Amino acid sequence: MTISNEDYAFLAKVLVEKSGIELGQGKEYLIESRLQPLAAKFGIKDIAELINKLRTKHDPSLLCAIIDSMTTNESLFFRDGTPFEILKNKIIPELLASQASKKRLSIWSAACSSGQEPYSIAMSILSSGRNLEGWTIEILATDLCSTILQKAREGIFSQFEIQRGLPQEMLSRYFTQHPQGWQINEQFRKMIVFKEMNLIDPFSHIGPFDLIFCRNVLIYFGVETKKQVLEGLSNRLNQDGFLFLGGSETLLGVTEIFEKMKGESASIYNKTQGIRR
Repeated sequence: MTISNEDYAFLAKVLVEKSGIELGQGKEYLIESRLQPLAAKFGIKDIAELINKLRTKHDPSLLCAIIDSMTTNESLFFRDGTPFEILKNKIIPELLASQASKKRLSIWSAACSSGQEPYSIAMSILSSGRNLEGWTIEILATDLCSTILQKAREGIFSQFEIQRGLPQEMLSRYFTQHPQGWQINEQFRKMIVFKEMNLIDPFSHIGPFDLIFCRNVLIYFGVETKKQVLEGLSNRLNQDGFLFLGGSETLLGVTEIFEKMKGESASIYNKTQGIRR
């Protein structure tokens, strides 16, 4: 079934207003491939009925599910590998040295989905071999969907999810078997505060942070929304902090308020002014 022009326009409007996602033109195939399985999951016969339900009923869970389905939503442990190696071997030691007098690290995982990213950050910190006695490690993980955040809080992952990026050694050290698969140990669940938040809304009430992970999110935004979000991230990042973006994301032609971390190929950035390197 082909989506009507009216439904297409309505869905595009809802997506950009509620999440910042710009659908653009000619994405009918994407809508059909992503939303038909979702309609079946909700017991709805087709996409037209799904969009009509979105139009006529205030159902936050349906809206979250649609937004979730319209993004790639690749959430796996230690995604892309290299950024987490740099985090563990270079950035964490540097931050521990620069913040030694405060003994506090503050980290934000934006658009955290089902939690693999913030848990990967926590495992990277605790497995870095550094002496963290007396340190306070604060990790805030946010997403706009309350349903996915509840899964993240529980920290329970299926065998399939565990196999996607998690080293066997970390599974043995940091997880306990659970009837539904594996659950990350309580010490990690306590390290992270999960909170519902939308990146297109103001977020001046949080932070500041030493590390911000905002990976594979900007690719869904138009240029003006990207600029708005990046300006907000800059305002919440400490001057000597680090911003992690997705491997396919670039700031060229968008903003000059960040500069790529020198000597590294990964998409890690510092604030342009006052860079220590």
